[in-house]
Formats: sequence, structure tokens, C-alpha cells
Amino acid sequence: MPQGLVIVESPAKIKTIGKYLGSEYSIMASVGHVKDLPKNKLGIDVESGFIPSYEVIEAKKKVMSAIKKAAQNVPNIYLAPDPDREGEAIAWHIAGDLQDKGRKIYRVLFNDLSRSTILHALSNPLELDFNKYEAQQTRRILDRLVGYKISPLLWEKVRRGLSAGRVQSVAVRIICDREEEIAAFVPEEYWSMTATLEAATPPAFDAKLIKIDGKKSKVVSAAQSEELRAKIEKGTFIVKKLEQKEVKKSPPPPFTTSKLQQEASRWFRFSPSKTMKIAQKLYEGVELGAEGSVGLITYMRTDSLRIADEALNTARELIRETYGSLYLPAKPRFYRNQAAAQDAHEAIRPTSGQYRPKDIKAYLTPEQFKLYQLIWNRFIACQMNPAIFDQTTIDIDVVNCQFRAQGQVLKFPGYTAVYTEGKEENGDENDHAALLPKLSEGEVLKLLLLKSEQRFTQPPPRFTEATLVKELEEKGIGRPSTYAAILATIQDRQYVLLEQSRFMPTELGVLVNQQLKDNFAQIMDVTFTAGMEKKLDLIAEGKLNRFETLTEFYAGFSRDLLKAKETMRNVKKEAVPTGELCELCQGPMLLKMSRWGKFAACSNYPKCKNRKNISTAENDPPPPPVLTDIPCTTCGQLMAVKKGRFGDFLGCSAYPACKVIRPISTGVTCPEAGCGGYLTQKRSKTGKTFYSCSRYPDCKFAIWDRPVAEVCPQCHAPFLLEKKRRDGSVYLVCRDQECAYKAKSSPS
Repeated sequence: MPQGLVIVESPAKIKTIGKYLGSEYSIMASVGHVKDLPKNKLGIDVESGFIPSYEVIEAKKKVMSAIKKAAQNVPNIYLAPDPDREGEAIAWHIAGDLQDKGRKIYRVLFNDLSRSTILHALSNPLELDFNKYEAQQTRRILDRLVGYKISPLLWEKVRRGLSAGRVQSVAVRIICDREEEIAAFVPEEYWSMTATLEAATPPAFDAKLIKIDGKKSKVVSAAQSEELRAKIEKGTFIVKKLEQKEVKKSPPPPFTTSKLQQEASRWFRFSPSKTMKIAQKLYEGVELGAEGSVGLITYMRTDSLRIADEALNTARELIRETYGSLYLPAKPRFYRNQAAAQDAHEAIRPTSGQYRPKDIKAYLTPEQFKLYQLIWNRFIACQMNPAIFDQTTIDIDVVNCQFRAQGQVLKFPGYTAVYTEGKEENGDENDHAALLPKLSEGEVLKLLLLKSEQRFTQPPPRFTEATLVKELEEKGIGRPSTYAAILATIQDRQYVLLEQSRFMPTELGVLVNQQLKDNFAQIMDVTFTAGMEKKLDLIAEGKLNRFETLTEFYAGFSRDLLKAKETMRNVKKEAVPTGELCELCQGPMLLKMSRWGKFAACSNYPKCKNRKNISTAENDPPPPPVLTDIPCTTCGQLMAVKKGRFGDFLGCSAYPACKVIRPISTGVTCPEAGCGGYLTQKRSKTGKTFYSCSRYPDCKFAIWDRPVAEVCPQCHAPFLLEKKRRDGSVYLVCRDQECAYKAKSSPS
């Protein structure tokens, strides 16, 4: 008979843990939460001290029944859900149903699923952490109060089916606020000036204008630029100052959850939710041939930079063996946590130095390998010596102006031999500094070219998934376990779209955001929400009381709620006549709102259910469709380009008499062997543009980058892909990753 029952959160862990424990232990999985607040009512007794009423989730009744049955025959029960607040709540809910005489219940924490960690945890079991459970309960109650109380108001005042979230709504506000900044931004003209110069020895190099009359250069018009150019061209360029120094660049710290999500987005375009799913599998265990299931990384929900001594020693030994002593610091590197870090776990790192990425690549999916290698490289790099550069700065005087040229040469690669941080939207390929000739102060330089360019100041950029996670972390919104869920939720609710890797609020998102800002200023305040996260941390540390925290919150929230019921703008009753009559019943058509934007609907609804899409710009009726020279295969009339919910498409111009539609071809044939279809532009439910085969669902080929019907000049692949950078430049690259072809192009 087993001496202990170990209850984990995920079934995927059972195999990994089981091979280390043998027959002395039974292992079962809760498959996530087993209890929650009821679906059909608030489930919180506000008057009696915010007491929650948990009930077993319907889908988990069989799981709980099996756990209870297995627990009857063992003296010891080890609750081992994930080592965070959600896991603690699962442990408490299971423990509440297993309390019985003669049965000991323990809490065990697995920061990773290695043999040593598992055996040590079971040999040193803990008590359940009530404070951590209280923090989770407080969060759950707060979220239920906000969602359950505000959502019905939105149903009544805006549109049925809408919802509000305590943290997600603030994330939407951040995106909407950025959109307002962009809309209000007024570009300012300025002119840059670059001189191409030649010294006594090659190569020629560029220097940029930085000062005029000793002050920061400010050239704001073409006339001013031309006047300055004429003066400079007549002057003599003289090296005024030459500075050479050694610059050290220290390695980045090991990964926290947010940094892992940001880097995976930059390097691989993984969404935060995708990154966490892959990381979860690497943590729970991957089959490594005869060795069986092995947990490859530590727990992936953490904001701590702490590294165990044993792991530090392993990293240092690997560096010494692989790169040599020059790359190894005299002492281990330690990184300081941010003030808000919980430090419950280590940073994200490999569990063992035994499993090098290249050695186990055959056992991993391509995506698992990419993420595991990223984690491995970052961890090894964080314990290496800095990269060293020889940096040169040259100040050049000409008339009343000063130009500057900078260059640097890599002297010692240090940690960059292993890892370099990704850049947003692949960064600028010209980040590296220019190669400079040998110069001396007082040397006269020859002007080869003086180029002036008109430029305009740019508005703040829209958020990418990586930069939004960074913004949430910096503002204290959410925690490592919630970033991915926040981004997924605001897209699922159709409040924002991810268009060309950038977040944009939908018309519905802007409307709901404004309603909440106008009526629930406290909840929508970024500082207030961040402050609440800190209070939850204090509750987890036993320094704050759950009841007092909820009482203080509810006092202001209930007042806002009562006021909003009376004063919130009722969008539903603001149906605006379009000036058109319904073609079915001749009733007036009204302008209404849906999750996809505005539409026209018959005023005689529900007797008449006629509705049609309209243009959201200025509420004007849609422009006439653009005719093509493609004949309809059914009636012979010309096909027209039309706009739909999921992107442009071709529809017969004889509609509604003829309802033939077809996707628009990109001119690129589907690369799947024997398919015969063509690639067409589409839009996902979240608004993200992608390109897939016209024969879907028979052929499921799809890509994110726009295909271009040009043959690769290097490997002769049938088409290229268009890559857009943050600065607006466009590059054509080969789809074959083994081909290095890349060429600059004009934006389409």
C-alpha cells in the first residue's frame, strides 16, 4: 500500500515525478482549480464580511471523487499544486475536503521537477500557507465584485454580452490612452545633416551635425537647411577632439516571466500565452528517449532574479569548460530584485547543466527548442564576463558648427558569445557603430558629400505584445502569472486588435473605456490598481488584513456603482437615424453599435431584422465597391473588392441577385505539394492579418508575413516574404531560413 498520495496540478507532471518516487507514492492531478465561486450568482456575502461561497466545479466532481477515494488508504497526503498563489488556493480547497482523523496533510513546493528538488521537498514538507491563500482569495473576490457588478451595467447601457475586468480594463485604458496621444500628436519638421568625410587614411566616414554656435542643433526648415549647407560647404572640417575609451557592457540578468515573454516576442513573435504554454511543458517534463520524462526548466511564473548556489556553480563550470577562464568572472554574479518582486521562486533557468539544447534538440518540437535554448543561453550569459568595446568619439569643427562621428570595435565578446538581447521589431540593422580611420587632433578633413534630410518628429508608437507586457510590469499592473491572460482577454473581448503586431483599440473598446473612466475613476486609475497589487502582496506576507482591504475598496466602489446606475450614458437609447429607409419594410434605419463597430439596423426590430454594415469613418455610408476585371464564374458580371469582418474579399457586383464571393489572391501559389490553391489575405478573429491557402479547410497552410510573387535570386524559392521594421522600412527576405537573402524594398 502506498505510504503517501501526492496531488499535483497538471497531469503532465505525473510521469516526470513518478519515475523519481516509485511505488511508495500514488500521484494524482487536480487538473487546475477544483473549486470556484458559483457561475449564476455573486457568491460573496458582502454584508457578513465578504465571505465567499466556493463550490466544486461541475467538471471536477469526478476528479475530486477519485482523489477522496485514493486518500482513504494513505496516512500522508502531499499537496503539490504549482508554487504560487493560485496553486495555494487549489491546495487549500483540496485540503478542506480531505480533513480526517489520522491523516496528515502537507504542502510541498516544486520549484523544478528534478530528482533532487522533488525528493528534498517530500523530505521537508511544509504547512499550508494561509496568508498566500488569503491573498488569492482577496484577488478573486475583487475580480468577482468588479466583473459581476459592472458588467450588467454595460449590458444595459451599451450592449449585451460586454464585460469589465479589474485589471484587464486598466490594460485597455493604457492602449486607449496611447491611441489618444498618437491622435493628438502634431509632427514637427526638422532637418538632419550628415557629412561624409575623408582623412589621410581610409575609410571615408559619416559625421552628424550636433551643435550650432555651441548649442544643440535645431534646423526647422528647408530654407534654414540650405543657408546652413552653403555656409558649411565653404568651411574647413578640422578634428577638434578625439576621445578613445574602453567600454564594458554587462550581461542581462536571468529571465523573469515578463522578460521571457518580451524576448520570445521579439525573437520568435511568440505571444505571451504561447510562450507560457511552451514553458509550462518544459517545466512539467519532456520525453528524452530512454531517460523518460524530464523537467527542463524551473517554475516559469516568477519575478525573482535569485539563483540557487548549486545552479550558479553549474553555470560557472559550463562556462569554464566551454569558453575558457577568460569568460568567467572571479566571483558569481548576483542580481538585485525589483522592490515589488515576491521572490517566492528562483529566476527561470535550466534545471540541469546535463541537458544542453543541441544535445536534446531531437526530442523537442521546434518551438520548444527555440524557447529552451533562449532560456539556456540567457542563464549561461548572466554569469559571464562583460563584453568590451573600444569606443571612439570624434568631434569636428567647421565654421560655427560641430559634427560628431562615433564608432566602436568589439575587443572582447564576453557574454555576447552566447546571448544578445532581441530588439523591438527586429531593431535597426545599423545599430553597430561605423568603422573609423586613424585620426589626430587638428587634422583637416576633406568633405566628400554633405547631405541634409527633412524629417518629422514621430508620435509614441503603439504597443506590441512585448512592450505592453513591459508597460504593465513597470506600472505594477498584474503579476507574472497574469500578463499572458490579460493580453488574451482584452483581445477575446474585442476591445483591442493586434494589427501588424501592434495593439489598437476597437471602436467598442474606446466606447467601453470611456464609459468606465467617466463612472469608475478609481478602478480605472493605473496608480490605484498598482497599489492594490501591492496590498495583495502585503496580505500574502501577513502584513495586511483581507477584510480591511476589501472593506476599504468596497466603500468607494459601491458609491460609484450607485451613481453610475443613474448617470452612465445609455448608448442603447442613442440610436441615430441614418436618413435611409429599410428596403424590406420601409422603416427608418438607425445607427447602432456592435463589437465590430457601428452598423445600420431597422427601427422595426424585432419584427424586421434587416441590418447592414456601414463605414465607421464619420458615420458615412460605405463607398461604392471597386470593380475589377475579373468576371463572376456564375453570372459573368465583374467581381468587386469588398470589405468584410475578416478582411477584403471579391464579391459579385450583381449582389444580391448573385451572391458569389471568393478570396483575393496575392499572386502567390500555395507551396504545399499538389495543393493547386493560392495564398490570400485574411484577418483572424482578433484582427491580426495573416495569409492562408484559398483551399482552406482542405489545405491549412498559413503564414503571418505578406508573400510577394518574386523568385528568390539566391536559392530560387518561388516567393519572398515582406518584413516591416519599426522605422517603417520594408525588407524582402527568403522564406527558406537557410537562405540568407535579404533586400530593402519600398513599403507596399
